[in-house]
Amino acid sequence: MMWQMINLNLFLAAAGYGVYLFYKAVYHRILYVKLGKPADFRKQREGKWGEFLSQVFGQKKLFKDMKSGIMHVIVFYGFIILQFGALDLIVKGLTNGGHLPLPAYEAFGLLQETTVFLILVAIGYAAYRRYGEKLPRLKKGWKPSLVIFFIFFLMLSVVLSLGFERVWLGQEASALAPISSLLAALFGGLSTAAAQVLFYICWWAHLLILLSFLVYVPQSKHFHLISAPVNIYLGRSEPVGKLSKLDLEDEEAESFGVGKIEDFTQKQMIDFYACVECGRCTNVCPASNTGKALSPMHLIVKLRDHLTEKGTAITGKPPYVPEFAFSTLGAHALSSSCGEPDFDSGAVTDIRPTLAWQKSTWTHQAKDPQELNLIGDVMTEEEIWSCTTCRNCEDQCPVGNEHVDKIIDLRRHLVLMEGSMPAEGQRALQNIERQSNPWGLNRNDRANWSGEVEGIKVPTVKDNPGFEYLFFVGSMGSYDLRSRKVSRAFVRLLNEAGVNYAILGNEEKNSGDTPRRMGNEMLFQQLCMENIATFEKYGVQKIVTACPHTFNTFKNEYPEFGLEGVEVLHHTQLLDQLIREGKLKPKHEVKERIVYHDSCYLGRYNNVYDQPRNVLKAIPGVELAEMKRTRENAMCCGAGGGMMWMEETSGKRVNLARTEQALEVNPGILSSACPYCLTMMEDGTKMKEVEDRVKAKDVAEILEFSVFGDHSAHNKGLEMEASAQ
Repeated sequence: MMWQMINLNLFLAAAGYGVYLFYKAVYHRILYVKLGKPADFRKQREGKWGEFLSQVFGQKKLFKDMKSGIMHVIVFYGFIILQFGALDLIVKGLTNGGHLPLPAYEAFGLLQETTVFLILVAIGYAAYRRYGEKLPRLKKGWKPSLVIFFIFFLMLSVVLSLGFERVWLGQEASALAPISSLLAALFGGLSTAAAQVLFYICWWAHLLILLSFLVYVPQSKHFHLISAPVNIYLGRSEPVGKLSKLDLEDEEAESFGVGKIEDFTQKQMIDFYACVECGRCTNVCPASNTGKALSPMHLIVKLRDHLTEKGTAITGKPPYVPEFAFSTLGAHALSSSCGEPDFDSGAVTDIRPTLAWQKSTWTHQAKDPQELNLIGDVMTEEEIWSCTTCRNCEDQCPVGNEHVDKIIDLRRHLVLMEGSMPAEGQRALQNIERQSNPWGLNRNDRANWSGEVEGIKVPTVKDNPGFEYLFFVGSMGSYDLRSRKVSRAFVRLLNEAGVNYAILGNEEKNSGDTPRRMGNEMLFQQLCMENIATFEKYGVQKIVTACPHTFNTFKNEYPEFGLEGVEVLHHTQLLDQLIREGKLKPKHEVKERIVYHDSCYLGRYNNVYDQPRNVLKAIPGVELAEMKRTRENAMCCGAGGGMMWMEETSGKRVNLARTEQALEVNPGILSSACPYCLTMMEDGTKMKEVEDRVKAKDVAEILEFSVFGDHSAHNKGLEMEASAQ
């Protein structure tokens, strides 16, 4: 009796201390998050239950990697089941052999032992992926692997406790307790007293490991067990990738964008603590894959480290417990000589140079975290300007983290507060501001392309005030010689289908997507308001555009600035509709093997994957092929986020890597539905010296040939060389 009382008191002391340390670690991190700008959590919670359930309990994102997904689901649900087993084991130790009064207790025991076995298999596979398969995206070392040891010894303590319990209590072997029965047979020579002592040694080992794990969780990447469900629940209810609006007229604002860690919102800071460091984001990032410094995973990790260290200094609340076991002196910062990742240009893609660069440059130093500059000491400008805003990182992230908005906020600070931007990007923005196009060409030449469509007069809104669709041509479609061919093909198809359309002509301005993604929110808002005023002036109700960037900006971002009740379509959506309605009839064969490259702003931003493919499938003779990375996992062409107007100064060109991926399926035509993608893919074929046998074409150009089948003067150079593949 005395022993049971001592055991109970020791249990209460250990459990109480463990829970206190857990609370302290979590509470201090909450204080750090509160340093951020307030976020409207009520708005973000709207309509989130379906997504919450599918991602948290359905583990939807994890199954993008099937093997990893199965492993994680076993561990996730295994631990939920084993919580009842842990409670039952605690009761056994406190009652000297009793158990929970559960119905069908033996069946419950079988479930527990089966779960333990499956978790051990899953953890074994997790170790194999990290150290056997050696997946580059998974970090190596004692710290990333600590959880494997925690779980292994936790499971071992459970089965040993159950085995010694059977010997101690003299329980017979049972098919409903296969593991503990086998262990009891192995330990059958022990005396009852020895078995009892060994049971309590394993019982205490289980309890201490469990409590240690509890305290360790909030102080490590495994804080995602708590923060990830919160992060997913508080995820955006508005269109994905939509950037926040800056109040540029706020006279009390001291700065715009993010120049210090406290400038991030509290929701963005929850992202930092939700990160599980699985590397899925970096594994698909076009910058990381081509030897640039940027790694989305390390972006989050570095910001988390900096927030934790600066939050400790500001609040006086240490992040690690128990405090006597940890030092909080110094801070993580970039080493003084960073250099560039050492990328082998012979590889198609490889994230290892970027990972090695991040590991070597992010070190703990004897510095005051409050004196560190967010841009410079935590994130380099090279990292910030390497992002193509493709959102592949966000699409892969299983905990709902958003990386792009943080990078844009950093760009906003650089551009609006420091006037810092790569020279080519600055030149493009100045040209947009002066002439409303990135090249600085005369704004009065914007509609010149329309005179090149043989036999068709392209109407302006003044010529045809009763138009149904406004064809917003965009800067690429108006000025770029290659993209003008797409504009001509599209209006020819519109004319053939009898669509009532018009263009703005020289009244059209830049959509503002490029300035916004490059951090110049002021220029974006100016263009946005001018465009909306023009749309209202002419009573625009429907807009169609061949540029996914313009499509996304009009559809998802202009409404916040006053664009209401306007339907926005991408040209492939309208073409697909016209084919289904029988208004366009592809009848001439295009005997080509065609691979379609998904535009990021059409696909991941707006979920338009099928319509471009439907158009191609409707064309007789077409053999549609798919790349390994396709649809939602398609790799960026390298032009998004303003990169169309800037030079890549390190690693391999993204468009070259994407072209090489396309060439793996041996196409005759590399098709796209974006003027940026078309330019990048065509440049890629030239760099690979295959432009003679592999043509880069927009979906509208291929459809135009199938509908008309001619080689008229206006279409010179667009012949679909029907070479036998």
